[in-house]
Amino acid sequence: MKSASGTTLIRNGQLVDGTGAAPIPRAALVLQDDRIIYAGPESQCPPLPPNARSIDAGGGTIMPGLVEAHFHPTYFNVAALEDLDIKYPVEYVTLLAAANARLALECGYTSARSGGSLFNIDVWLKKAIENELTIGPRLAAGGREICGVGGLMDWNPDFRKIGMEGLVLLINGADEARAAVRKLVKDGVEWVKTYPTGDAAAPDTNDHHTLCMTFEEMAAVVQTAHNHSLKVTGHCRATEGIKNALRAGYDAIEHGTFIDDEGLDLLLQRDVPCVPALYFEWASIERGPEFGMSQRVIDGHRETLEGGAESAKRILRAGGRLGMGGDYGFAWNPHGDYARELSFFVEHVGLTPLEVLKCATKTGAEILGRGDELGTLEPGKLADVLVVPGDVVADIRLLQDRSKFIAVMQSGVIKAGCMANANA
Repeated sequence: MKSASGTTLIRNGQLVDGTGAAPIPRAALVLQDDRIIYAGPESQCPPLPPNARSIDAGGGTIMPGLVEAHFHPTYFNVAALEDLDIKYPVEYVTLLAAANARLALECGYTSARSGGSLFNIDVWLKKAIENELTIGPRLAAGGREICGVGGLMDWNPDFRKIGMEGLVLLINGADEARAAVRKLVKDGVEWVKTYPTGDAAAPDTNDHHTLCMTFEEMAAVVQTAHNHSLKVTGHCRATEGIKNALRAGYDAIEHGTFIDDEGLDLLLQRDVPCVPALYFEWASIERGPEFGMSQRVIDGHRETLEGGAESAKRILRAGGRLGMGGDYGFAWNPHGDYARELSFFVEHVGLTPLEVLKCATKTGAEILGRGDELGTLEPGKLADVLVVPGDVVADIRLLQDRSKFIAVMQSGVIKAGCMANANA
């Protein structure tokens, strides 16, 4: 990925550094090549060379690039689960994934962790971004997902004889779980995504209280993945599924919807991050009827939303870590709406803007495994920066309007925003 050269000063704005600290008014951020060398009050800014480039934040907000911690690059206007594996050929899905990656970067998301991808396209998308063939977030690839036979992602009946190979690896027992992980190792993924539990969007037999993998299967996935230095996460809604994942050694959990006291203790003991992905549930309730969603499914999403919001608050208030992002790419929850998740956590879950911004930057980078170089505006870190007009802490909805962004930067290079358009 291309890096900037020379010195850049970003000034005339408040600095939100991503650590959760109070904003610094009248601040400056100084970049040297691809790194941050100063972040603080403009009055204390070190001397700069005469050829330093200057970016005026216009009294707005200077903050870290956002991290989408549950990114599905290959999902595109999915209106039914079956759309995921039989709607488009791999060639078209690849083009859609590149378009989604570009859109995510334009929305201020400079990094992302894949939550699963058809045909392992995210592995190759990551290479294309790193080699400057296309633009997009710094990507941690997840590839195809692992699910128990008959579980949440196994919806094609046997009489169709078409399998699920482009989307998931179906397993039945610990030996098949190990074999599935070994296939992903060869494919070059970094995160192994599994489905320990069902979901409200699934058929009756796999709803959000159903277990879709055995503990033995989950433990075999973790043992094999960790042996190859891969990390493991899982779609965890059901209470027992959450605890099974934590006992098995999962490195993160997605959703954590119905966590109980025992599960919370397990999560805190191991400091495992959780990505709740709640705006998806809200959108499903509000817009689901437009797409023929049944009342049973909508009621399931409502229960999931209520349980997930309570669990997320409990996790954060107890000292746990939350990442922001999730499940964009459905018809009622399209790509490009990523920042609606942030507004939702402020307006409907009750977190403060600074808490949400920390989850969407610092914690997101930690989930990627890159917290030492990304996620906060601190000296020594990579210059992934978002400059937004207005006070984002006072009105987090400002992050939803990418057309007004001043600059989206990766390694000090302006990739999107008004300044990118001006320099084009």
